[in-house]
Amino acid sequence: MDTIKPEVYITQEDELWDERIPQKETYSQEVIETGINYVKQHDDLSFLPPNKTLIINLCLSNDEQIHKLNKEFRKMDKATNVLSFANIDDENFAQECQLFEEIELGDIIIARETLEREAQEKGISFKNHYSHLLVHGILHLLGFDHQDDDEAEYMEDFERKILNILKIDDPYKD
Repeated sequence: MDTIKPEVYITQEDELWDERIPQKETYSQEVIETGINYVKQHDDLSFLPPNKTLIINLCLSNDEQIHKLNKEFRKMDKATNVLSFANIDDENFAQECQLFEEIELGDIIIARETLEREAQEKGISFKNHYSHLLVHGILHLLGFDHQDDDEAEYMEDFERKILNILKIDDPYKD
């Protein structure tokens, strides 16, 4: 089975990301590839045409910026850890998949301060929590959601298995 090697474009809105994830390009690419390829092997990704370049935009941001986005798009007046904007939700996505050689899956935005605070509260490393949020974001770009208990359980099971491949402990264990 062919593996998917997406192109990951990283923008950085907070200079402290360099200290937290020193090799962020290489590491983020590894996490995203692992996630996508695990889903490809265990779920239906037939909506993605073969032999096309997949593009993921990753923004390493901060609480201030993610707060603005969360308020604008989710009507929640607070910062959050990760936001994902999946292009598969667009009505023209299927048509774009047929017309273009490059398929933009969407955007993932992660807030450094919230990630850092949550990692400290959970007693886990910044890098491991970053990995979890990145996997969570990529699953959203692939159509996973957690609006009800069944969806949440299904998505969390994929997160656990992907993180296990990356040698990261189950983020949902008590």
